[in-house]
Amino acid sequence: MSSEAETPEKALKAGRGYGRVYNFNGGPAALPQEVLEEAAGELLNWRGSGMSMMEISHRDKRVVQMVGDCESDILALLGLGSEWRAIFLQGGASLQFAMIPMNFAADGAVSDYVNTGMWSDKAYKEALVCGSKARLAASSQKDDFTRIPDSFDFSQEARYVYLTANNTVRGTEWRSFPEKAPAPLISDMSSDFLSRPLDLKNFVLAHAGAQKNVGPAGLTIVLIKPEFAATGKKGLPRLLDYRTYLESDSMYNTPPVFSIYVAGLVMKWLRNKIGGLSRMAAINQKKAAALYLAIDQSQGFYRGTAREDSRSLMNVTFRLPTPELEEAFLAQAKKEGLWGLNGHRSVGGIRASIYNAVPAEAVKTLIEFMAEFQRRA
Repeated sequence: MSSEAETPEKALKAGRGYGRVYNFNGGPAALPQEVLEEAAGELLNWRGSGMSMMEISHRDKRVVQMVGDCESDILALLGLGSEWRAIFLQGGASLQFAMIPMNFAADGAVSDYVNTGMWSDKAYKEALVCGSKARLAASSQKDDFTRIPDSFDFSQEARYVYLTANNTVRGTEWRSFPEKAPAPLISDMSSDFLSRPLDLKNFVLAHAGAQKNVGPAGLTIVLIKPEFAATGKKGLPRLLDYRTYLESDSMYNTPPVFSIYVAGLVMKWLRNKIGGLSRMAAINQKKAAALYLAIDQSQGFYRGTAREDSRSLMNVTFRLPTPELEEAFLAQAKKEGLWGLNGHRSVGGIRASIYNAVPAEAVKTLIEFMAEFQRRA
């Protein structure tokens, strides 16, 4: 990859090529075409090893170096210092729903959860199963999860406060995180991880499934403060203890090597091609603003489902006047090479996931299609 940072617009203005469609899937999601091309070029012979990355031992010093480089690049992009580590696990965000309370609240300790939709609700219920006295410090359920709560009932006894940074199903996102919680913050950041700079001063742990903005499914990245990990419950099964991954540099067992390798390429793309997270955020804001404007100016034909002050920059959710029109919209969109626009199966509707690697040209094409579909309806 080139080490020279280009303008954001130039970096993301890529033609479809290779017979590819525009991918708006909620996850697994689009990857940068340049990353795919580099991975394809190294598929049979990675760095002169004579083996594919999918064949080489994870104990090979080159692989160990690659994993270490990926961790360093993640921390550098986020501007995190030595008080943080990035570790690589499997099991997705769903395993983290259990690991977090098992490590830090399974002895009957209080934990606070903010419920903003499906994934935070699952995390809350899993904490109860794992032995924590989990409680809801806030919930937007009565508003059909169309907003991010702005008032909280935190417990002074809570070990941590858990939230979901971006809600892929309902299309809402935290603009800023609680400043005065009496306990440290923990977040599922799966669907907006590395999409913008983050101020993690009040956090002790953040986790993200890779399949949105980072790489292939099968990899989970956990940002954690070792000082916090040290407070975890003793005697857990080794693979459920965060200290295991810290002590072994994520090499206690065979990690998802290929997914880490691709994630490392994405880190270099973000740094060298895009120019860092501030520039990535500017691109994402511009894409989302254009799409929301098209929705808002459609005279009600397209109706956004999230409140304006809580709208996600990653997952734009909206409805059409009837289910029949939505089905026609999705069918015609596929014919135009616009894939993955169906809403989550639990709510239906339309969802355009415009993650980092979805080019501005894809959003422009979608907006043009929306205008034409409305004109013909």
